[in-house]
Amino acid sequence: MINTEDFIKRLQKIIDYYNESASSFAEKIGVQRSSISHILSGRNKPSLDFILKTLSTYPEVDLYWLFNGKGDFPSKVPTEKNELKNINPNLNENKLILESDKNKTIERIVIFYSDGSFKNFEN
Repeated sequence: MINTEDFIKRLQKIIDYYNESASSFAEKIGVQRSSISHILSGRNKPSLDFILKTLSTYPEVDLYWLFNGKGDFPSKVPTEKNELKNINPNLNENKLILESDKNKTIERIVIFYSDGSFKNFEN
């Protein structure tokens, strides 16, 4: 079960980290401003839709950290092609090259998250 007070602190940490107001945060994730206000005041608990919208808008937010404080925030999610190069030192400047077959190149990488969302990286 989620500890509501701790969840509110973590949500506020996300809002502060991105220098958002509750209003701008609500707009970015696509919920009504009153939803944020009610969650932050402890009046309402977050819906699954609210959680999923937060996670898809802010990929650095880890689901388990948001729910129970375990893990890191911000989590490290590669968002740029250059960051992908840091993951595998065998990546060439212009092409992503597989070690097993030098004649093949990677066209895209898709990362699937446990909440059903994904991030697509194309070469």
